[in-house]
Amino acid sequence: MRPLFLLLLAIRAIAAAPVTASAQNQEYIILSGGVSLYQWEKYKAQPHDGWWMNFIRAARLRIQELQAERGRDYPITWLVFVDAYRTRSKQENADLISNIASVRDAYGVKLVYFDKGSEVINYLNNGRPRDQVKIVGFEYFGHSNKACFMFDYSNNIDSASKVWLHEKELAQIKRGIFARDAFVKSWGCHTGESMSRKWQAATGTKMIGAIGKTQYRTEELPMLSSANGRWVQ
Repeated sequence: MRPLFLLLLAIRAIAAAPVTASAQNQEYIILSGGVSLYQWEKYKAQPHDGWWMNFIRAARLRIQELQAERGRDYPITWLVFVDAYRTRSKQENADLISNIASVRDAYGVKLVYFDKGSEVINYLNNGRPRDQVKIVGFEYFGHSNKACFMFDYSNNIDSASKVWLHEKELAQIKRGIFARDAFVKSWGCHTGESMSRKWQAATGTKMIGAIGKTQYRTEELPMLSSANGRWVQ
């Protein structure tokens, strides 16, 4: 009778244990845009991206935070606009793609490279079976204005972008792919001035965005840098 008694105790203990969402039914997505080139920025009073790791280091810091809070095996997918780092590699005379991959290897996250804004939408919609796996978090690190994420700002064209995700394209994101309480934030400049509202209208989830500019730092997440800047949804 004793083995049966112990088995019953084990079953009761399992039933009483708190149930946590597993990697089978949730995904946290971090999106890194690309950095500018010195050839376009060197004559500006306030040049962008003197450090090539601006949006890579910020993503790494956020990955560290999430893993500290939720465990090493927490399901994080990291989307990186790779073409900007190919061109920046030539400027740096270094293999930046390998450096990005080393972050993936160090933290065990899923790394997905993309070259077009449509690929971001496609991953959100179809990267995993969204009827089973909901997106519980989405954060963007990169250049932006009030209406779009600019993935290659000042990388191909001076002070402009050829690759973006515009607020008019947000309607292509399928409804219901985000968890009800999903955390969504853009760490780029000006998102809270328009794109946040369009995001909520398209997806049903609120996006935290900045009124004004943000500034990227070495060992901390980006901060508001405009005199009257604030975070809004």
